[in-house]
Amino acid sequence: PVETKRPKNLECCFRGIRGTMPGASDIIWDIAKAEVERKENQEGDRDGLECWERSIFFIGNKNGGKTTIILRCLDRDEIPKPTLALEYTFGRRAKGHNTPKDIAHFWELGGGTSLLDLIPIPITTTNIRTLSIVLVLDLSIPNALWPAMESLLQVTRKHVEKIITKLGQTKPKAANEFKQKMWNNLPKDHPDRELIDPFPIPLVIIGSKYDLFYEFDSEVKKIIYKTLRFVSHYYGASLVFSSRSEALLLKTRALINHLAFGFDRRFVAKYFCSHLILFYIEDTVCYIWLLVLESLR
Repeated sequence: PVETKRPKNLECCFRGIRGTMPGASDIIWDIAKAEVERKENQEGDRDGLECWERSIFFIGNKNGGKTTIILRCLDRDEIPKPTLALEYTFGRRAKGHNTPKDIAHFWELGGGTSLLDLIPIPITTTNIRTLSIVLVLDLSIPNALWPAMESLLQVTRKHVEKIITKLGQTKPKAANEFKQKMWNNLPKDHPDRELIDPFPIPLVIIGSKYDLFYEFDSEVKKIIYKTLRFVSHYYGASLVFSSRSEALLLKTRALINHLAFGFDRRFVAKYFCSHLILFYIEDTVCYIWLLVLESLR
């Protein structure tokens, strides 16, 4: 189970710093600086006994189900409350017996597109290398999907790129890695390589309230399917549909846990009777149209 209480000491945070205990002349800022530099210099590999931290920033439609998804990922049996502005929580989980617990930071933006000015707060040079964005779109209100998606992704991307540029002023190598990381996941012979523009950091798009969306007219569903498939493909995002169904919630939870705690999960682009999960590298523009038409016959 995930632990959601703040650690009582900083042992986990400072594990991995080599050398002797600090002397009398050392101050807490020296220790913090050393730890930040150690994390920033990592190339992504980690020691099996090292504590690791990741951050996930949830954005999306107002009342779209962001809080519900977070609570399920943290195994919290609570009634979701409306998010008024920007909220934060965290969870801890160990991958094995007698191993340090990894820490996942969860940020959630409330108010839909009314609080865009708060988006820069959770996106910093400190966490940008381990940050993922989760866009939750309420499928039950089709007319609000595109405005919310466009506004939220544009503002978020603009700030992410600003932070990467700022990082490049002191760590140009790290900034260049950002520019190549998402492209490296796409095969050089992919037919849509010239058509897409990957998001600078990992992006997941969740279509929530699928149970309500399923009852829509088939023509409306076709348009929304194709739109979300294309947008996720264009941005290099993973796409998943979710609802109150326990099966769908478990799959959504597995994907979020992969981002939060690095659990090994592989998702294949497949249509089931009621949901879809895929990675963009397995998609093509032609494939989107063919599968959508086939699945909705």
